[in-house]
Amino acid sequence: MSTQQQEDGHIIMIPFMAQGHFTRFLALAKFISQRKPKRKITMVSTPLNVKRLQSTLLTSEPNNICLTELPFSSTDHGLPPNSENCDSLPPHLINTLLYASQALKPSFDNLITEIIRTEKLVPNCIIFDFFLGWVYDTAKRVGALSFVFTPGGYGTAMYFSIWSHLPHRKDDDCNDVIEEFHVPKFPDTCRLHLSLFPLHRRDSDIEVATFEKFCQTQISFAKKSDGMLCNSVEEIDVVGLEALRNHMESKPVWPIGPLLPSFLLRQGNHNKNNGPLVPHSRTGKEFGISPESCIEWLNYQKPSSVLFISFGSQNTISAQKMKELALGLEKSGKYFIWALKPPRGFENISEFESEWLPEGFVERMNITKKGFLVKSWAPQLEILCHRSTGAFLSHCGWNSVVESLSQGVPIIGWPLFAEQPYNSKMLQEEMGVCVELARGDETELCSEDVKKVIGQVMDSSKGDEMRNKATVIAEKIGAAMREYTDEAGGHQKGSSIRSIDDFLATINS
Repeated sequence: MSTQQQEDGHIIMIPFMAQGHFTRFLALAKFISQRKPKRKITMVSTPLNVKRLQSTLLTSEPNNICLTELPFSSTDHGLPPNSENCDSLPPHLINTLLYASQALKPSFDNLITEIIRTEKLVPNCIIFDFFLGWVYDTAKRVGALSFVFTPGGYGTAMYFSIWSHLPHRKDDDCNDVIEEFHVPKFPDTCRLHLSLFPLHRRDSDIEVATFEKFCQTQISFAKKSDGMLCNSVEEIDVVGLEALRNHMESKPVWPIGPLLPSFLLRQGNHNKNNGPLVPHSRTGKEFGISPESCIEWLNYQKPSSVLFISFGSQNTISAQKMKELALGLEKSGKYFIWALKPPRGFENISEFESEWLPEGFVERMNITKKGFLVKSWAPQLEILCHRSTGAFLSHCGWNSVVESLSQGVPIIGWPLFAEQPYNSKMLQEEMGVCVELARGDETELCSEDVKKVIGQVMDSSKGDEMRNKATVIAEKIGAAMREYTDEAGGHQKGSSIRSIDDFLATINS
């Protein structure tokens, strides 16, 4: 390898097999490529995922990002044929895919060995997903730096605290069940109610579940790594990042987000217009409706008058909850766009059936034009950056959170699993930009609850306050990713730009 090639280097990236994880890793690869155009970046995944990712890398994208396959047979692990992504699985099989991903290690070891043999140099570093902690062992074996890449600081730190410190379930003095816990590594005022714990965790006192062991192992690998990249912003995730640094002790934590298309960050909340179109390449998914149709419908609505509803790439609710949500939307009188997916228990059905909604609902929406129903994927970025969008009813997945906040759009929370309840907690308690409608699919919900919360967020003084706070956060997000020359001729960088440059300097040294 030439001296120039050695200076340019090679970064290996391996995400877990889920849509949100691929989106985040691919955005990081592009961000690094912008800072270091000659740095080779290899994204590693299974064959079907690589095929999907290839469709997102347009010819205009950086040519220093390449994709490499690792063999994977889903049926060897009790999964349906061709199941290489959480999107294609019902919820009860997602953990099976998590455990099956450990079978990628031998092939990944061989890949890294072959890269070193061919290039005669160890890669600059390997960036791995939290759920693929075994990558640390590979990096250590070959002498490469390794870094874990996570979403938001608050949700990740909560995850670390919960799985690392099993709470006492009963008071030793009176034998009563403890309903609320202090969260280790967080400020003393931070309390976690029992309802925020995963169901299987709440139901188990002594027996450590397989998933708990799995998470504890991943946390151990993360702490052994050389540091952490976090898709967050220093100025908006203060409590979470401090807690995460407490967990990582002396290891660096770089908040390098939000990893969003640049036009969203340039546009911010002040210059919202009629919705620029985002290339399909960000997701690799076929939309259930053309972005142009969504924009055309939104153009007819008043500013901040539309509610957008989406539960993300691998989340859904029961048919009964879906009907109550639909009735509540109708009672609220608000205009809305709803990305519809089959309800829980019907995830293997590709087409959305109108019978999962209240009788006559679709027909009434067609007449009143109040509801724009999108069966399957909706163009989320186009919708959130449109001036007519006033609130987002979301599962509180971190990618969706930062997309919404970057546009100053407040959130109605319905967290469903993973770190989503902790994201919702942060949005409410630390930021003041969210009202939680429901939690999980077990919460009792009626249409009147839906109507009430929508009114709170979109029509009340509290809603105005939330929108103002979200606008301030949008400005901080934009500033973190800004780089410019000031009036005195000085070169200024936002906090996330400084973080990514410091990370790249670290792996160079």
